[in-house]
Amino acid sequence: MAHQSLYRRYRSRNFEEIRGQSHVTNALRAAVRDGRQSHAYLFSGPRGTGKTSTARVLAKALNCENLQEGEPCTECESCLAIEQGTSFDLHELDAASNNKVDDIRDLIAKVALGSPGRTKVYILDEVHMLSSGAENALLKTLEEPPAHVVFVLATTEPHKVVETIRSRTQPFEFRLLPSDDLDSHLRWVIQDAGLDVDDDGIEYALRRGGGSARDTLSALDLVAATGGVPSESDVGTDLAKAIGAGDAAAGIAAIQRALESGREPRVIGETTLDTLRSAFLASMGAPLDQLSERAQDTATSLGAELGPATITRSLETIGQALVEMRQAPDPRVPLEVAVLTLARRDGADTAALMQRIEALEARLAAFEAGGGPAPQAAAPAVAPAPAPAPAPEQPAAAAVTEQPQQAAPPATAPAPRPQRRSAPPRPAPSTPTAAPVEQAPPQQAHSQPAPEPAAAQGPPQAAPPQAAPAPTGGAPLVLATLQGDFDELLASVSQKVRSKFRLGGVTAVNGSTVVFGFPNQFGMERCNEVKSDMEAAISQRYGQAVTIELQLDGSPPPPAPSTPPEAPAPTAPVDTEAEAAEVGDVSELADASDAATSGIDRLTEAFPGAEIVEPRE
Repeated sequence: MAHQSLYRRYRSRNFEEIRGQSHVTNALRAAVRDGRQSHAYLFSGPRGTGKTSTARVLAKALNCENLQEGEPCTECESCLAIEQGTSFDLHELDAASNNKVDDIRDLIAKVALGSPGRTKVYILDEVHMLSSGAENALLKTLEEPPAHVVFVLATTEPHKVVETIRSRTQPFEFRLLPSDDLDSHLRWVIQDAGLDVDDDGIEYALRRGGGSARDTLSALDLVAATGGVPSESDVGTDLAKAIGAGDAAAGIAAIQRALESGREPRVIGETTLDTLRSAFLASMGAPLDQLSERAQDTATSLGAELGPATITRSLETIGQALVEMRQAPDPRVPLEVAVLTLARRDGADTAALMQRIEALEARLAAFEAGGGPAPQAAAPAVAPAPAPAPAPEQPAAAAVTEQPQQAAPPATAPAPRPQRRSAPPRPAPSTPTAAPVEQAPPQQAHSQPAPEPAAAQGPPQAAPPQAAPAPTGGAPLVLATLQGDFDELLASVSQKVRSKFRLGGVTAVNGSTVVFGFPNQFGMERCNEVKSDMEAAISQRYGQAVTIELQLDGSPPPPAPSTPPEAPAPTAPVDTEAEAAEVGDVSELADASDAATSGIDRLTEAFPGAEIVEPRE
């Protein structure tokens, strides 16, 4: 007798032998036992998961002479005839080759004919390959077949089956088999068939099978025929490691080795995609039951090494290369260019930037884990060289940092300038300085030179790094000072923050809470997005932590804190004479008319000769 392949020799004979599809077999067994079987079924799922085998077992159960709780006996004449392919009760058709209207019409003409058994079963494999005319010809018979006929439609692409056919069937979805089930099944097959296969051969078969029972048994058959695991390199893993290490040369060398071993460029790309997908699922914590234990460990290590951003970018780039291979003169070039681009990490797209950010974060985490201090983003507390004013790029708070004892303004502060929220702000001074420096007495500034910063009065080591005051304390905030420094505060923040806070102004100060008033809800909501930036600017300038509260103009002020703040500095009286000077001589103003005019009077004045028509009652 000629050798028979393992997947044919060990095809399931009853529902109990079908592995990994208990949700299907239990339902079919109960339906046959109770006589509630459907007139049409749709079996869908990946290849090699038992769709056709389950359909044959169903045909056995529907015609078995010694049915036992829905299970066929596999010993009666009907069961043996179905297994040998000589039964008139089972008809299998390949819809890929019998996809014309005439083929379906011939099938319909024979449906009504009787058969020796109780039920005639038609199995249509790859039913999604039927032409549009053949699908329409099958519809009526599929919906109302003779009482002794059952249709079983099998497909690997159920989305291509038209809705009119799917609605006339009872669907069952088949799944990829878990690695544990396939491992136990392979060991049983090896023992029953007397094969000499070690654990490496089983691992190879499981990896090549990928959850498909037929593919796994075919790979086991290859191992048994060659006497060991075929020598090959895992090009998918090699390329993934080269991309993760940023080694373009290793990636190109891996492709060349795979090409020399006889693999096509498209096969190399598909293998790499499968490896990257497993690594991505492992990094996301998804179950990988269809992979062997060794393959799961490899996917987990690759996922941790590459990271989600690198894997996502690699999947997109290699997938695009596979599409370009169809039109490329040399299909090797798109794949090599894709691997070179991924390994060099010099792309300008978002995924490449995320990849570099992940690498920097990993280095920072390793640096902190080693006990070293984390890099500081704050500016140095002491200026490197003495200067009468901070550098243009430094905010005005630098002066306060160098002279914390002058953070509080004097009691005789100038009168606050009124805030004009609708008008554009005045340009910031070219060399912004802190308020205390501006208010120094003129005679003191001329009589003796200004003190130099601490960094200029001694060697660098004399200035401790803790010279800058922490933003947790300081003199109490004063409303007049904040209002007077409002323009300088706006100049010290970014353009985004400046454009939004320009619409409002400081209206109250309650301890460490600064209240900003806005004319409308829209401006207040915009400022709420960047409130933290303005809080940081005020805290930096006045040397204490500040909280900003946003209110509409006219709303009551917030409740005072438990510890009342110090009284604000007295403000200068309003100069009424200056305001009168701005108005001018009132004698030059013309008196308004005492007669009140209505809208009708104004219309008649604008249109002389117009006649007013009274409305009709």
